[in-house]
Amino acid sequence: MIKTRYLKAVRIGLAVLFWAGLTLLLAGVALPLGWMAKLQLLPAILAGNVIVLIVLALLTILFGRIYCSVICPLGVLQDGISHIGAKTRKKKPFHFRKELAWLRNGVWTLTLVALLADIQLVVALIAPYSAYGRMVRSVVDPSWPLALIAGLSFVLIGTLAFFFGRQGWCNSVCPVGTTLGIFSRFAVFMPVIDKDKCKNCRACEHKCKASCIDIEDHSIDYSRCVSCYDCLGECKFDAIHFGNSWKRPASSKPEPETKADSGRRAFLAGTLLLAGGGIAKAQKKVDGGFAAVLDKTSPERDVPLTPPGSKSVEDFYSRCTACQLCVSACPNGVLRPSTELERLMQPEMGYENGFCRPECTKCGELCPSGAILPVSREEKTQYHIGTARVDRTLCVSLSGTHCGNCARHCPSGAIRMVKDEDGHLIPVVNEELCTGCGACEFLCPARPLSAITVNGRHSHIEV
Repeated sequence: MIKTRYLKAVRIGLAVLFWAGLTLLLAGVALPLGWMAKLQLLPAILAGNVIVLIVLALLTILFGRIYCSVICPLGVLQDGISHIGAKTRKKKPFHFRKELAWLRNGVWTLTLVALLADIQLVVALIAPYSAYGRMVRSVVDPSWPLALIAGLSFVLIGTLAFFFGRQGWCNSVCPVGTTLGIFSRFAVFMPVIDKDKCKNCRACEHKCKASCIDIEDHSIDYSRCVSCYDCLGECKFDAIHFGNSWKRPASSKPEPETKADSGRRAFLAGTLLLAGGGIAKAQKKVDGGFAAVLDKTSPERDVPLTPPGSKSVEDFYSRCTACQLCVSACPNGVLRPSTELERLMQPEMGYENGFCRPECTKCGELCPSGAILPVSREEKTQYHIGTARVDRTLCVSLSGTHCGNCARHCPSGAIRMVKDEDGHLIPVVNEELCTGCGACEFLCPARPLSAITVNGRHSHIEV
């Protein structure tokens, strides 16, 4: 047995650091902390980040679900709410509850099916990192429907945490918690109950916010234990310790698995490996302080625009978890949450507030799920994400006004002004040179729709 006086304090300190870092990162403030986002389990699975997955698996096998109490920002938030709830209730705040296996495994299976079927809306609604990302983003930029969904998520998860601790969401709904529970069931260093010293006072059980300590059986359900260490130090009889759970007394071992249980867990582990393969908005300007300039309206695009570094539209939306990190990080106001049901809350590109500058590569550097791969500034100029097209009926040049804004500011030189049959200078696009950056659409003076807009490509062309 290992006596660790400061174990809980160290865990809390690390949890606060991760929570604060990820919160600032998602708010678009601390972008150098992008490595924290890459440690999140679901994005690592979608990105096929084998190194991170191996590290998290080993960490869980050694110390149980420490990920849930330190690395997951939504888990740390629930700890804070749970602590407040426990302090406000006069009765003993927690007690042992049986596992809701039907709900836990049902949500896990639903998430896996949604992943394999590319139904990212389901995944985005349930995934803990994505849910927390929406909460942070909705505070920074409370836009519909993100704020509504984030608010409902906060109320639901917060209420469950307040009354039921980690048993409410983490151990009954969260697919990440269920996945890690497969490994933490066999974790090495965990809290262990000494039956000979235990007086059945239930001090540890009443302190366990995961509701996984069963004093009647002197056992701990390690698949639900989130390694918070709140139980350590509560026992006056020194009957619960942090130590090698593989050498615990026989009475504290969980019941042996049946063939059905072992088969089910083998299936879940196998399908997990299969799945693993696989802030400022532009201000309204005024003309000379008198006439307000109309805001631009987003045009209808036959194919949506996705950032350079995404392989294709399909690949981008099949990997994106809607965590809002790229939206927060975009300095040009190009990325925003989609309001379309098919891609609800996932980012979409628009050029009403800015354009995708050739020198900016922030979204690819930060994306933890592999939806946007990192590209250099040089490589970005070779990605053709869309093609500009001209609507002559909206172009101000037809009114006899010489404009040429789109041609003058095109960074790839894809637009030039030529005379039409009436002698008007109108823009003409060279599709082979156009990268789809949106400078022409953003800088076009026509309102509310630009006379030149960019339509996306299903697969990005890299030349």
